[in-house]
Amino acid sequence: MIATSSPAPFGRRLSVLLYGLISYAVFFVTFLYACGFVGGFLVPKSIDSAATQPFGVALAINLGLLALFALQHSVMARPAFKRWLTRFVPEAAERSTYVLFSSLALILLFIAWAPMGGVVWRVDHPAGRLALYALFGFGWALVLVTTFLINHFDLFGLRQVWKFFRGVAYRPLPFVTPGPYKLVRHPLYVGWLFGFWATPVMTAAHLVFALMTTAYILVAIRLEERDLVDFHGADYVRYREKTPMLVPKI
Repeated sequence: MIATSSPAPFGRRLSVLLYGLISYAVFFVTFLYACGFVGGFLVPKSIDSAATQPFGVALAINLGLLALFALQHSVMARPAFKRWLTRFVPEAAERSTYVLFSSLALILLFIAWAPMGGVVWRVDHPAGRLALYALFGFGWALVLVTTFLINHFDLFGLRQVWKFFRGVAYRPLPFVTPGPYKLVRHPLYVGWLFGFWATPVMTAAHLVFALMTTAYILVAIRLEERDLVDFHGADYVRYREKTPMLVPKI
């Protein structure tokens, strides 16, 4: 909980609010760019662009970029790191800092990504391409929608900095399972998987990206659920026992 029994000076509260707004703006632009980067549209260099370096060099660069993102994303999400971080930044800005650094890690990936050439599969039939693009769009839309179902503004730090600005105590959100959360425990990750895998043209670089991010998601779920059990206790244990992880029960 972020206690604000005696509100901080106005200048400090305003600076934290502006920091949170800027961090969110960087995230939102990065999210939109990521759609084009993975989908191959409206960006100068996409995940499937023509190769410009030897395959081995490009593979090493891309694996390093993905490992850096995974490390940043996982380490900064752990409670122990959060406690350490709040020694240097206001507690209300901790989530915004995580969002900002995650966005910066993705921006670095966009800039330094090395296309690798080679086509693993190609779907040329119009109906097949349309279906894959529809699944691609469904995945990215699912990612965005699920964030609003559980509180988009809390997830990306805006609720925290706004309450701090107003001098109101912050309380974590209660445990809820709206909409698709009744079908699977991690619909947001399901959306990412659709977004990464649904493509009519799968290049070598795209396949490396999809495989590594899928592996990361499976590991991240284990770490995240451990934290959720610690935080929500028996409520999450019961939820985990009756709700599938990624694939709905038929």
